[in-house]
Amino acid sequence: MNFIEELQWRGMIHTMMPGTEEQMAKEMTVAYVGIDPTADSLHIGHLVSVMMLRHFQHAGHKPIALVGGATGMIGDPSGKSAERNLLDEAALRHNQESIKAQLAKFLDFESDAPNAAELVNNYDWMKDYSFLDFIRDIGKHITVNYMMSKESVKKRLSSESSVGMSFTEFSYQLLQGYDFLWLNQHKNCKLQMGGSDQWGNITTGTELIRRKTESDAFALVCPLITKADGGKFGKTESGNVWLDRRYTSPYKFFQFWLNVSDADAEKYIKIFTSIAKAEIESLIVEHTAAPHLRILQKRLAQEVTILVHSVEDYNAAIEASNILFGNSTSESLKKLDEDTLLAVFEGVPQFKVDKSTLEAGVKTIDLLTDIAAVFPSKGEMRKLVQSGGVSINKEKIENQEQVISNSDLLNNKYLLAQKGKKNYFLLIVE
Repeated sequence: MNFIEELQWRGMIHTMMPGTEEQMAKEMTVAYVGIDPTADSLHIGHLVSVMMLRHFQHAGHKPIALVGGATGMIGDPSGKSAERNLLDEAALRHNQESIKAQLAKFLDFESDAPNAAELVNNYDWMKDYSFLDFIRDIGKHITVNYMMSKESVKKRLSSESSVGMSFTEFSYQLLQGYDFLWLNQHKNCKLQMGGSDQWGNITTGTELIRRKTESDAFALVCPLITKADGGKFGKTESGNVWLDRRYTSPYKFFQFWLNVSDADAEKYIKIFTSIAKAEIESLIVEHTAAPHLRILQKRLAQEVTILVHSVEDYNAAIEASNILFGNSTSESLKKLDEDTLLAVFEGVPQFKVDKSTLEAGVKTIDLLTDIAAVFPSKGEMRKLVQSGGVSINKEKIENQEQVISNSDLLNNKYLLAQKGKKNYFLLIVE
């Protein structure tokens, strides 16, 4: 597999330095991507550069994931309008371990192959480097004029809303440049990859290597991923889409990919999966012939959910989707954990019910009219019960006098009422 050709057909190359392809044809090449460790989970915005490392390793080269423990303490000005919060070492170490566990689903860290992936933390080589040594050894090689010419710096300084740029953030590109130099000298790393907003920082590294060692180093960046409507990729109303189930449930994660537009699905299936070119082209033809079947979205959601979570989580997400949109059973509903249940029925009308009300049991007709106003009147409810149109927890109510008690609760807290085929109501019993 030719790495550059693979990225080109997938639409994953924005810019690369001359000589990059020749370098990879010459030998097994070492490349790195930097990851900000300010959270203990990656989000899907990180996945583009992670997939670049995955394709890189599949092409026989050696990937390094650099967790920016030192640079994370400072904050990168690229694309930012304000400085970030700074973290202490204990928090950064915790975040590093969590991130490595996620990366291990994409990269082979464990084998004894010469191109096994490595995880490094720049805090390890920066923590004992004194300021005087740094400005003597590194600072003298890069001029202020060169640093000021970078787009990220110019943009930040010219922004009317900006409060300016601290020296700390201004020095960021020097630190990132030193990372590349350190990896070049200690790990024979010759290529840095990242998003196109990192081009300025990455080329500072190639320049530093050239001036310090007179050897070549290379840069390759991917385009920043956007949505077809111009919106920011990976953001939802509730914030980032995370890889950690504590922050984004596998069901919500699956739904994110399932709900992308046709144009985005065609783009994303190339970027976020390892499906081969011929199969993707075939899927696109199928999808174009019957877009209402959402073939691309379904395959994309399947691939990414299984890669990030598991086959079991993917199957559970399908089953959860069927509860809302298909003819699922009460057994399927009872299997849902609380987070998934709330995610599936997010946005449906909710009613709070006192748990003591259900202790002795309550008639369904009283529960769904007097206690929770699912029906405006008992007469209307009786009619719908007679025609088989009322369910509690996906089980049809045959008689409105049927008694509901705490033993009927889902997750010891919820009742799902259904009026007709599509109208759901969640009763929260506390």
